Amino acid sequence: MKNITLLLFGFLLIISCKNSTSEEDNPIVTPEDYNAFLAVQNASTTSPYFELWNSKITADSLELASFTAVAGQYTGFFKSTGRIAFLKKAEQSLEKAVEITNIDKEKYYRSLTRNYISQHRFKEALVYADSAASLSKNIPATQHLLFDVHVELGNYTKADSIKKRFADPYDFDYIIRAAKWNDYQGKLNLTINYMEKAKEKAEEGKNRAKLLWVYSNLADYYGHDGNIQESYEHYLKTLEIDSSNAYAKKGIAWIAFSKDKNSDEANRILNSVLAGHVTPDYYLLKAEIAEFEKNENAKKEAMNSFWNLVNDPAYGSMYNTYKIELLSENSATQQEALNLAEQELKNRATPETYQLLALANLVNGHKEKALELIEVHVADKTFEPTALLTMAKIYKANGMPDKAGDIKEELLEAGYELGPVKLKEIQSL
Repeated sequence: MKNITLLLFGFLLIISCKNSTSEEDNPIVTPEDYNAFLAVQNASTTSPYFELWNSKITADSLELASFTAVAGQYTGFFKSTGRIAFLKKAEQSLEKAVEITNIDKEKYYRSLTRNYISQHRFKEALVYADSAASLSKNIPATQHLLFDVHVELGNYTKADSIKKRFADPYDFDYIIRAAKWNDYQGKLNLTINYMEKAKEKAEEGKNRAKLLWVYSNLADYYGHDGNIQESYEHYLKTLEIDSSNAYAKKGIAWIAFSKDKNSDEANRILNSVLAGHVTPDYYLLKAEIAEFEKNENAKKEAMNSFWNLVNDPAYGSMYNTYKIELLSENSATQQEALNLAEQELKNRATPETYQLLALANLVNGHKEKALELIEVHVADKTFEPTALLTMAKIYKANGMPDKAGDIKEELLEAGYELGPVKLKEIQSL
């Protein structure tokens, strides 16, 4: 009887494992779910509203309403096309508005702050956020922006003190910032809990902008947590509201590539996006897919497209993180990577920028300096897989295999988030 019981248990275990494996192998993306959203949609870069207000602007114009209306339109054109020129034109319009207004000046300071945040000009953003606060310290919108900027700059103690000023567990804007704060602290479960509360708020209010934001960001967090089906479904929810949303389409392309190992489908999605929305990092994903497929020509073409875009001075520091990582891979450009990493640290001293500086030091032969940087500024201060991978490399280079091994085990659990190319790198540690 005992033998029969053991055999039965073994049989059930095998069946269970087979079912689990088959579920794991099942593809997540289903083209029929989103094919209708992939039709090329040429984003409009004008409107009767834009033409009306733009026509009122002359070389010596002082009409405030014209500049603010046109700035809002330019910002929308940037979001729909990815073209940096529109974000720069919005900046120029907002700077003019700030210059000429004497009423509600803090409102225009906040708008310019948001523009600078989009450009990763965080120190300049802080100047205008502080200017807004000097005029209206108690306005929640100003406090929200101050929190956002200080987090981006790595001023975490200051950000925490500001967050306490507008703490309200029932307020959408507080809830999403509480989520961001917990994400910084590496508390993914709490982050998702807050984001799900924000989702409830957005759905109750039926606010389109809030729904788009919360669905797409919650999709990201579900992916980080390994809940890829929920991630996929929330990217689809985003597209149901905005069929041209490039960010959600890129998210689905990542699932097709990293989870389903369906490079053709991932490329098909990305190509549909790039036909009307040009953003440099989308080409990096195409290059990563090409590397996975061992297609050197496709990788080279995608990389050339990336560099051709980011070499436009209008992008400023927006893609420094990517540039440092890429320059670090080539012995001919590793000193350039180090120079850029030092510059980026001056822009914002965060654990993420310190890990970039550590990486650049490592590839330039300064392994002890790299070790010092991660132990002082990175370890236990960020939980991003990319930073952990850099730490593992540095520990290994400094003859600390136990520490590298511990991180390797953690990184293997983040294989989906890092992707199959990085996963191979992790396995070789």
